[in-house]
Amino acid sequence: MDRLCFLEIFWRAVFFLRASVSSLPTRVSQQPGEEMREMREQPIDPQAEQEIINSIQEVYYSNDSFDMVQHELEKLPPELNLQELEEYRDKLKRQQAAVKRVTLVTQCEWISCFPQELERVTSLQTNLQLAAVICTNARRQLSISKEDFTEASLGLLANQRRRHLLTGLLKSLRTIKTLVTFVSLSLCLECQKAASTFKHYSCISELNSKLQDTLEQIEEQLDVALSKTCKHFDVSHYTRVQLAYTLLEKTQTAMDQLHMHFTQAIHNTVFQVVLGYVELCAGNADTKFQKMQYKDLCTHITQDSYVPCLSDLCKALWEVMLSYHRTMQWHEEQDKEEPPPTTVSQGSLSKSHTEEAVVDHSYVKKKLEHGLTRIWQEVQLKVKAYLLGTDMSNFKYDDFIVVLDVISRLMQVGEEFCGSKSELLQESIKRQSVNYFKNYHRTRLEELRMFLENETWELCPVKSNFNIAQLHEFKFMGQSRSPSVSPSRQVLSSQDQVLSSKDQEVLSLFQHFSQEGNPFERHIDNKDEETEDVLASNGYESDELEKCVYQDYDSDSDVPDELKQDYVDEQTGDVPLKSASRETLRSRKKSDYSLNKGSNAPILTNTTLNVIRLVGKYIQMMNILKPIAFDVIHCVSQLFDYYLYAVYTFFGRNDMYESSGPGLISSRLRTTLNRIQESLIQMDSLGEGSSTVHGGPGEDRKEKVPSPHLSQLVVLTASETLYGLAQRVVATESLVFLAEQFEFLQSHLDTMMPAAKKPFLQQFYSQTVSTASELRKPIYWVVAAKALDYEQMLLLMAGVKWDIREIMSQHNVYVDVLLKEFEEFNKRLGDVSRHVRVPLPVSNVLWEHCIRLANRTLVEGYGNVKKCSNEGRALMQLDFQQFLMKLEKLTDMRPIPDKDFVETYIKAYYLTENDMEQFIKNHREYSMKQLANLVNVCLGSHINKKARQKLLAAIDDIDRPKR
Repeated sequence: MDRLCFLEIFWRAVFFLRASVSSLPTRVSQQPGEEMREMREQPIDPQAEQEIINSIQEVYYSNDSFDMVQHELEKLPPELNLQELEEYRDKLKRQQAAVKRVTLVTQCEWISCFPQELERVTSLQTNLQLAAVICTNARRQLSISKEDFTEASLGLLANQRRRHLLTGLLKSLRTIKTLVTFVSLSLCLECQKAASTFKHYSCISELNSKLQDTLEQIEEQLDVALSKTCKHFDVSHYTRVQLAYTLLEKTQTAMDQLHMHFTQAIHNTVFQVVLGYVELCAGNADTKFQKMQYKDLCTHITQDSYVPCLSDLCKALWEVMLSYHRTMQWHEEQDKEEPPPTTVSQGSLSKSHTEEAVVDHSYVKKKLEHGLTRIWQEVQLKVKAYLLGTDMSNFKYDDFIVVLDVISRLMQVGEEFCGSKSELLQESIKRQSVNYFKNYHRTRLEELRMFLENETWELCPVKSNFNIAQLHEFKFMGQSRSPSVSPSRQVLSSQDQVLSSKDQEVLSLFQHFSQEGNPFERHIDNKDEETEDVLASNGYESDELEKCVYQDYDSDSDVPDELKQDYVDEQTGDVPLKSASRETLRSRKKSDYSLNKGSNAPILTNTTLNVIRLVGKYIQMMNILKPIAFDVIHCVSQLFDYYLYAVYTFFGRNDMYESSGPGLISSRLRTTLNRIQESLIQMDSLGEGSSTVHGGPGEDRKEKVPSPHLSQLVVLTASETLYGLAQRVVATESLVFLAEQFEFLQSHLDTMMPAAKKPFLQQFYSQTVSTASELRKPIYWVVAAKALDYEQMLLLMAGVKWDIREIMSQHNVYVDVLLKEFEEFNKRLGDVSRHVRVPLPVSNVLWEHCIRLANRTLVEGYGNVKKCSNEGRALMQLDFQQFLMKLEKLTDMRPIPDKDFVETYIKAYYLTENDMEQFIKNHREYSMKQLANLVNVCLGSHINKKARQKLLAAIDDIDRPKR
């Protein structure tokens, strides 16, 4: 084939050369003699000639179709000058002569090369003809080779088939040979016994030595046959081997050899499995790995091949342990038979032989029972060396979970094999788990910070029936097993599925997989079961679901007839003048739905969903490996702590409004925030975060995470969006939803937590999880403090004259202005609820904050009054009652928050001196300024100057301890 390619390239080169040669000028030598002579006679100055050539216009080089004559005629001026024309003609002649000389020189150079190139072309043509002949012969030989190779391949296939048949025949012959061996062994023993009787004959003596050599060879073959039972136990094969050792009266020796073979089988098996993966990953046939120790060989396993190698390693070790288990079963069954299988054909044993058989049976039983622990200890050492040979801190989560599951399954095998707690495996996997989990958790916290800093706090639409059990990470909790049971107990064959639950609990792994299968086979779960569909489209599962939301309101099929009638007052029995129409009720219900109920779908964000998935992964890891349960639960608590701290930092921390809202942050919540900041948050400076939550810089910065920062895409300063109320609702309620999921998981976590560490879990739930809903107050207080213009109300109240002398029947304008502010607030709240469902607790907190701030603003305005009469106080009561009456139509909150706070302050104007003094001591909710103003306003009406001084002193005494 290479020759064909060369010939093709060669012919192409010849054609190219021929084309080049044909393009050369062929009549160069036929230049007119006069022109040649004229050019030779003219002196040649290279520099001057080059200047002449350079002076040629570029247009002459444009293309071959250029008309030079036409070009020169067009250049002629309107008025011709003969002298100029002659000078220009001479210039053109000089240029033409220069071009001819250069062309002539170039042609001469090509003429000298032409004969040489022609000779090369001729030689090339000859070579091409030779190459064509070679090609023809090569193609002919290839055709012959193709036929020969096809026949040879068919012959190879036939030989392979014949080899396969002969292999089967060889297996049968070996079986026959084994039977012959046992017959020969029996004959050999009888011959040796007879020879020992007649050994005084010289010929018999030689026969006796020959028989002894034969017995030694038979023992070697038996030892090889015994070693084969360590990996693949075969009842008939093992029975024949034991019968042979019984005939040789070496049963105890066979047991000693058997344990040695099992130990060697474990070593050879694990070495070959690991060696195969190491060489496969190395990608070469280097034999240096075969000379390594097993412990050193384990360090060369790559991360990609670690899990499949561990799985194959455990599969191979399972085969060895299963063979040992079946060996013990064989001996137990033989012990139950009567008489014991130690008889020799044609005769019974003597009493001494029977006693020896009993001793052998006892020795075998003790040896096998003692060997259980030795075999399992050897398995643990091999797996421990493999586990500690690789740093698993950077493994993928799914791979590490598989490692934990395989080791957990292996420990279960050890428990069923010999009742061992597998201390070596537990110690090894705990070391790797703690190392992995610390690195994994640190990375997840950094990812959580990134998610929070890029979170725009938009609603993640999920179905109304969403719960964490629908997520793939929590599928393990739905399995019908206790958390402490290894997942391997769930690996049952199709035949086991029909067993009753009682039978499934009784059967062990050795019973399940005694004949076929392997507990370390990696079962691939059904993909349909793993897929999850928790997201809804546009916030609703479907149009039908949206219709179902209103079904209770639009349909009255299940309402009793007497309740379908118009409303009747239960106390008076009167029918109202105008009953509420069906449309009005439906409209009101839809309003309630849009504000409070919605589709009842949880409010959460993508970040919340990621945190929940992460918690599921943590619990799954803890579920498989109990020794690190406390470390996992501690990290789970840090995920919740960081989420709570981020929501508070983004939306709840505001120095100005926090100071004006007494009791917004409870002492328990403040303590929780302080604890989170001190233990988890890595502060950039000493002053960061000290405005509300006081805590020093962390000592161990390696275990801490920087404080998150709110995304610049989230705008919390726009009044038309109620200062980011939608984002605040999504953030706060997603935290509340997360807390609810933690409450759901509490019982499961409690079962996994060590008894000594359970107080930590209880404290986490009582002091942290339960405080999530308390963040509503500080977060929504910021909205309530900005939603209404309280300063404008104070200015309007300052312009009212309160020292009037007649009782007014009309309230003041500031009441209408305040009510208008509330109506606008209610409208904007409805606008927000069209985009994000506002739960009832949220709307209640918002209304409560706004009403409290309004009432406190009223008290502040009344406290700024300089002069006031009894009629003025009556006007205050009229204004407040008008405010309450209109406000009750806007909100369903009952009772109105801080209603008594305002009424008590207004009525305090009428108190006497003694009652006023007692009022000052009992009502510390009012500021010193408000109390002092109350005393000053009452001066002259029913309090004199002496009483005024006394009351002011009492106020000063109350304030003094605070200074």
